[in-house]
Amino acid sequence: MEFFEVIRRRSIRRFQNKEVPEELIEKILEAAFYSPSSKNRRPWHFVVVKDRGLIKKLAETRPAVRFLETAPLAIVVCGDERISNAWVYDCSIAAEHIQLAATALGLGACWGHIHERMHDDEKTAEDYVRELLGIPKHIRILCIIGIGYPAEEKPEHRKDEIMWERVHLNKFGNRVEQEGRDLLGG
Repeated sequence: MEFFEVIRRRSIRRFQNKEVPEELIEKILEAAFYSPSSKNRRPWHFVVVKDRGLIKKLAETRPAVRFLETAPLAIVVCGDERISNAWVYDCSIAAEHIQLAATALGLGACWGHIHERMHDDEKTAEDYVRELLGIPKHIRILCIIGIGYPAEEKPEHRKDEIMWERVHLNKFGNRVEQEGRDLLGG
């Protein structure tokens, strides 16, 4: 799949009851490890969850991640805050690489946010996932990405969705015109 097709991906929240082959999981993780990071510190850790019982428990982390219930694969994206104070940004890039790689391989994927979210009135989503998967305290949890073969079809993003009014040339407020001229050439 060509890059500009892959980036028009949409989040898939319903998956077929079909396992993701090991070789595809390895390629997805390889893409994550190729992610750039601040000062090349690479603070990430990835917990690959294939156990359906565990995935169903992860789906209970918070309402926004219920889509995990049908996912045959979940990757928990974590960062070691002792290695880098930019772990959130570094791990976000790695998480996006995971989603783009999954799409390029014919799979669907969806990011379920965990960092700074609540499981219930008393426990953070991070603490819930940490306890469930035995993740140490210094390893922070950014998100859970559900991955699998899509059980739904969504149209890809279209060019007419691009918000050109949010592009500024040289100075904020200098809006770029789209129609009838070279966007950035004048």
